[in-house]
Amino acid sequence: MTFQPVVPLAGYTGWRFLQRTLEGQQAAFEASTTVVRATDYFRENIGEILKAEDLVADRRLLEVALGAFGLDDDINNKFFIQKILEDGTTADDALANRLADNRYAAFSQAFGFGDFGLPLTTAPTLAEDIVQKFEAKQFERAVGEQNNDLRLALNLETALDDIVSGSRSENAQWFSMMGNQPLRQVFQIALGLPPQIASIDLDQQLEVFQRRAAATFGTESLADFNDPDTQEDLIRLFLVRSEAASTSATSSGNIALSLLQSSTLVPLGA
Repeated sequence: MTFQPVVPLAGYTGWRFLQRTLEGQQAAFEASTTVVRATDYFRENIGEILKAEDLVADRRLLEVALGAFGLDDDINNKFFIQKILEDGTTADDALANRLADNRYAAFSQAFGFGDFGLPLTTAPTLAEDIVQKFEAKQFERAVGEQNNDLRLALNLETALDDIVSGSRSENAQWFSMMGNQPLRQVFQIALGLPPQIASIDLDQQLEVFQRRAAATFGTESLADFNDPDTQEDLIRLFLVRSEAASTSATSSGNIALSLLQSSTLVPLGA
């Protein structure tokens, strides 16, 4: 059985509760039978995997490998995942480098099948590194089953750090953020941008994100959001605006339903 996180409240109040209880809840989750069984199997067997096709063929190993990067939904896309792994990340035309979502490149690079003569599965530190990532992502996933906004907030720190820590230009970092759907959702909602922004030219999107970030947070540098205070402000604004939008949508839906129900009670001859 897997420990289910306790999330009794939504919005920013729920976030503050989760932060206060995070250490204990994560420890209980990681000690649960389902998680321990999955991580023990990965530790014991990943060192024997020397080819991408062997990793893809072992569903139990692949579940942990993908789960460590939040790519759980790709578990059945075996040909696609094998191609991601075999291409590696060193070549510009590698599949992972051609995808907007930077999680695939991080996944491919972590195992090194297409980048080195010998994959990183034989490295002594790989198993523990992947297990730690898996435990963190699966806890986020469990939180998301109760409140997806809190899952997105939990994901923010590591996802943002992965982008900023890369040796890329400022604009490239913003483009990576825009291609990472969970991270983009946080910024888009916090900055008050409508979903329709995704339909405009990418360069225009970049300009809008940077301009709105400067107006809202006083900076258009993505690296500044690694500052704990600025990051907390971003999370707070995201959760407040997301909850307000949800409440508004629910209220509008209830009003529409009431009007519809009332209209059905009007006699045909009225």
